[in-house]
Formats: sequence, structure tokens, C-alpha cells
Amino acid sequence: MGPVTAGVLQLLALVGALALVHIPLGSCMARVYSSKRHLRVEKWIYRGTGVDPDTEMTWTAYLRGVLAFSAAGVLFLYLLQRLQGVLPGSLHFASVGPAQSFNTAVSFVTNTNWQSYYGEQTMGHVVQTAGLAVQNFVSAAVGMAVAIALVRGFAFSPARFGSRGGTAVRTGELGNFWSDLVRGTVRILLPLAAVAAVVLVARGALQNFSGIHGVGQFTGGSQQFNGGAVASQEAIKELGTNGGGYFNANSAHPFENPTPFTNLLEIFLILVIPFSLTRTFGVMVGSVRQGYTVLATMATIWLGFVALMMWTEFAHHGPALQAAGAAMEGKEVRFGVGGSSIFAVSTTLTSTGAVDSFHSSFTGLGGGITLLGMMLGEIAPGGVGSGLYGMLVMAVIAVFIAGLMVGRTPEYLGKKIGAREMKLAAAYLLVTPALVLVFTAASMALPTPGHSVLNPGAHGFSEVLYAFTSASNNNGSAFAGLNANTDWYNTTTGLAMLLGRFLPMVFVLALAGSLAVQRPVPVSAGTLRTEKPLFTGLLVGAVLIITGLTYFPALALGPLAEGLA
Repeated sequence: MGPVTAGVLQLLALVGALALVHIPLGSCMARVYSSKRHLRVEKWIYRGTGVDPDTEMTWTAYLRGVLAFSAAGVLFLYLLQRLQGVLPGSLHFASVGPAQSFNTAVSFVTNTNWQSYYGEQTMGHVVQTAGLAVQNFVSAAVGMAVAIALVRGFAFSPARFGSRGGTAVRTGELGNFWSDLVRGTVRILLPLAAVAAVVLVARGALQNFSGIHGVGQFTGGSQQFNGGAVASQEAIKELGTNGGGYFNANSAHPFENPTPFTNLLEIFLILVIPFSLTRTFGVMVGSVRQGYTVLATMATIWLGFVALMMWTEFAHHGPALQAAGAAMEGKEVRFGVGGSSIFAVSTTLTSTGAVDSFHSSFTGLGGGITLLGMMLGEIAPGGVGSGLYGMLVMAVIAVFIAGLMVGRTPEYLGKKIGAREMKLAAAYLLVTPALVLVFTAASMALPTPGHSVLNPGAHGFSEVLYAFTSASNNNGSAFAGLNANTDWYNTTTGLAMLLGRFLPMVFVLALAGSLAVQRPVPVSAGTLRTEKPLFTGLLVGAVLIITGLTYFPALALGPLAEGLA
């Protein structure tokens, strides 16, 4: 079997598995977030934290919950790292420095999992399990909660009413953040991650709390390695589109990703919730065809990127690539070019950032594809939760564009898209590009951060652009070749992660609140049918054109210049 055939077969198997679970998982998640019942363990959590899970929240109250919970997570994880030297199970590792502790705490709370350190040489068992692994669960649950809040903004029809000063007013309530957070963690992420971890252990992934061991080498000498709860963290890092690796080699390490089967399983885990959330969306708004439209948009972009990546990496340009049969530099022979290409596209079109190959060693155009995947906003299918709400914002933009074409007030799912909604959607779109381009420009212009660039020229520019694209989009993968463990990069990428995660959430929840207070608009002959293939094409075009106009000049200076050289 040739490598191209093997890659195509892996892709077909993956698509089949995702299709098989789409309806049951998507419908299950809709029931989870719509149920009025609380499990016993959930009641214990609410009682212990003093939370009333049945209190309805407006968008401002929902946002305060998101920000307060995330701020507490940053503080806890920061202190845990600073105190590591005196904690049990530290493996005799020293406490982590202030700048790196800040960067790592922000990274894991924002679902970015950017790592400017060697995991097996820096973090002990307590920090890995009680700190990083816990944030892998709850940061993903926060993203899902915000997405569900936006779906409720569309779904609540008619809007519920309350009383204020004796006058009936629209309350615009979006549910309860604490209930959504707990349910996403307890009912969805924990069971799926537990099953995935067992499968990974069965296939050879590491799972223990051993200390540091010395092993001999074939060429003489010895090296040290430590164990850890690797499989359990690997499962949720992929399932929650987090991405932080227990080891520096991430999912290319045989302890994290032992076989081609586990490699395909990890790609499946990355994609399964984001793709299935489109079904959840369709069920909750009362039209599964609307969910299929969003799914078709995501799938079209994802499949297109996979095809382009395989083409660039199998292109055989140059004698070295022809001798190897493909662009094998930086790729694991266990997985091949096909498996590595699918993984690279999936991890950069979501907010995962896990890698099973060296993205810096991809061809110039292949590296550009990974960059462009993040620049789209990671919406095809995107991160857990963030992909769905990002695509719904793009749908609002697409509906507005269609409305301008026909001279009609745009509507989406029975809600009018007016000036307020468009301002919020535009603000959402502008935040991330501004962070990426401003921080990249500053890093290239200032002399001190310039010393971290090990590869001058177009590739060096791509490394810096990739770093801030990854941080601002909460991806977490790296092009490598860039020394990011400096005060400048730890601080600036930390700020990019914070602003890139929570400013968009502000605009999303404000948009949800604005939609929730609207009366539904009845469907008429002039209403744009957003469940039709025509709208899928319009949405794909809007995503690609808006991203291209924003980032093409920067891409022309980096990966395009390198690829065409």
C-alpha cells in the first residue's frame, strides 16, 4: 500500500467514525444543556460552592461568572507552579519562575496550552494533574457554556418577560453559567475522557506516578525519563481541544501517542465534540437542518485544507523529498505523511495545538496552511465551544452581506440583525487579527525579541507570526525554531492569550443577550433560507474572503514567500 493510499484510507475511516457518532452525541449534548434535572454529584458541587444552579442569568451576569471563574483559575494555577518546589510529588523540580508561571497559568485557563518549557523537565505530578489536567476539563467546559449561551440567544422564542417598575420588559436570560459549566464537565467531558484514556492505556500510552528513571542507550551513555498520568491527560487534552503535552515532543512522543491507531483516535477526539455541537445547535434552535448547514460549512473547509496539505507534503519537490517519497522531515515514520497532514490540519483548524509532527519542517506552503487554519478563527470545526460560536458570528456576517445584496433587513433564525448585532460581530472579528499583527510587528521591530529568532528571513518571520497567531487564537501549537521562553514572549503571548480568549467572549455574550430580547420575526417570501446549500457556499466564501483580506499581506511576507522561493 502506497503512502498516499494509506493517508486517504485514514481520512475515510476518520470521516466514517465522526459521522457515526454525530447524531447520538450531538443530541445527547442538547439534552444535557436543556435538562431541568441535576445529578446527585452536581448537587454536591452546587452545595459546596454555594451556587444556585436554577437562577437565570442575563448576559452580563453570565459574563461575570465566566471572568470570575477564569480569574480564580489563573491565580490558583500560578500559585501552584510557584510553590511546586515544596509540594509532594514534585520530582525534585524547582518552582517555576514568575514570567513562565504567568504564561502557563494563562495558557491553560484560556484553553490555549502554549508551552514554553519542557514538560518532563519542569512540571511535577501535582502540577500536571491537580493544575494542568483540571484546567483541561474546565477551560473546555467554559467554551462550551459560552457557545450554548449564544445558541439560547437564537433559540429563545418568544423572549421571556419579567417585570421592572411595574412594566413588562424582556429579560434576555441565557441560562446559568455555573450549571452549564458543571454539566459540561461532569456529563460530557469526564465520561468521554475516561473511555478514551482506557483505550490509550490499552494501546500502550503511559499511566502511572513513577519517579525519574535512568535508562541505557544503544550508543552508550544513559538518559533519564519520568512517568506520569499521561494517558488521562492525553485524552482530555485532545477531547477538550486543549493541546498541552506531558512531554516536550507532545503527541509525537510514543508515551503519549504509541501507534497509528492511537494517532487516528486522537484526531477523532479533537474533532468529535466541535463537529457534534452543530447537531446540538440544530436541536436547540428547533431545526436540525440549520445545524447541518453549519456542519457542511465546517466540513467543506476542513476537507479542503486536508486535501491541500496532503498535496503539498506529497509533492516531491527536490531530490531529498523525491528520495524519501514525500516531505518526511520532522514527521513520525509511525504515522506517515498522511496521518501527520490530517493531524496538523485538525489541530490548527481547532484550538487544540497538539502536534504529532514538526510544523516548522513542513513545506513552505504546508506551513502556510497551518497558519491560515488558525487565522480563519479556528472555526472549521474550531475549538470545543469556540468553534461553534465563531461560526455563528460568521453566519451573522454572511446574512448581513446577503441582506445588503437584496436591500432587505437581514434575519437569522428569526432574529433581526441590526446595527447593534453587526457592531458586536465586527468587534469579534477584529480583535484577534489586531492582536496577531500588532504583537508580530512589535516583535520583529524591537531588537530584544529579535534575538529569539533563530532562522532569519521569511521562515523566521513565519515563526513569529505563527507564535502570535497561535496564542491569540488560543491554539497553542508552535512553529519551533523560536526561543519563546523569554520575558518578552512569555509576557506578550500571555497577554495575547488572555485578550484573544475573553474579549471575543464579551462580544459573543453581548450578542447573545441582544438576540435573546428580540421578538421573533415571522418567515416571509423575502427571508433568506439559511438551511440551504446556497447559504453554505455564501458562508464558506465569507470566511475565506474576510480572512484573506485581513492576513494576506502578512502571509505574503512569510510562508508564501518561502513556498514560492
